[in-house]
Amino acid sequence: MKTDCSCLSNRLERMGSAYRRLVPAAILALCTLFGAEARADQALLCVLVPHFKDEYWLSVAYGIEQQSAERQLSVRFFEAGGYDAQKSQIDQISACRALQPGAILIGTVSSDAPDLLAAVQAPARDRPVIGLVNELHTDVLTARVGVDWADMGLALGQNLAGRFPAGSPPLDAVLLSGPAGAGWVAPLESGLRRGLERSSVRIVATYGADTGTAEQLRLLEKAVAAHPGIDLVIGSAPAIEAAMALFPRGRDRPRLAATYVSHTVARGLVGGRVMAAPFDDPIAQGRLAVDAAAAAIAGQRAAAPIGPGIVVKEGGIDPASIDLSPADYFPALD
Repeated sequence: MKTDCSCLSNRLERMGSAYRRLVPAAILALCTLFGAEARADQALLCVLVPHFKDEYWLSVAYGIEQQSAERQLSVRFFEAGGYDAQKSQIDQISACRALQPGAILIGTVSSDAPDLLAAVQAPARDRPVIGLVNELHTDVLTARVGVDWADMGLALGQNLAGRFPAGSPPLDAVLLSGPAGAGWVAPLESGLRRGLERSSVRIVATYGADTGTAEQLRLLEKAVAAHPGIDLVIGSAPAIEAAMALFPRGRDRPRLAATYVSHTVARGLVGGRVMAAPFDDPIAQGRLAVDAAAAAIAGQRAAAPIGPGIVVKEGGIDPASIDLSPADYFPALD
């Protein structure tokens, strides 16, 4: 079974250990140890991500590690701690730069925060910087690897419109997503609404927060309290994980649709708890990011975004059709 979905308790234990290592003192120590005089290591990739509270990023990291090993490159991972951890990610960009890697891969916590954009410009002056998954509004990137999140929303909306076409009994839906500043949130909602235009689905409220399960559970509880009897919950992978736990199986529970696939959503798809979710192959994105970094180190610049195709997975699928990171995988963090 390729999906190889993980146990939440195991992940939380690993994340707890990882987060305790992410302290400012460690970052400052790195900056001191690896000063600007250090020689660039062309075989080293430095990778920054928003967090690993969302299983999606684990599959991205796994793809990066696998492809790096095949290309005989080494990888250092930095995890900001969440989409509200802009200061932490800025500090980590400095620490990453001090390592003098051949290239930097960055999944940003914000698409257009001025301080973050300025922080990215500094390393981009002397080494390739690759945008990873999340959109970043700057022209200093050597390449961008990821899908268009408007297309992700559109694909899901069109799938739901096929199930619930205009003229069929109306359904009220809530959308649970990430924070507004994250680069994927607004495009996803825009695409979703376009896809739903010829459907009987009406989004009655949108909620956003960091994409950890605890944060998304609070959003879900808030949405259900404000809209009791909701017909459809459309949400991030952690939101749908929370919904599967909150709503028991039964005729009166709302239908569920995810805006992307994680291990937990994959289990929901296989078991029929989740109707549909667009799959953008996060392992492939990780691999493509390493290839883009290797090409950039060799002096090649990508003119257009690089990414896999989007396929909507539906409830009852064969688990072998979804390739995600192994259940026990968690990257070593700086």
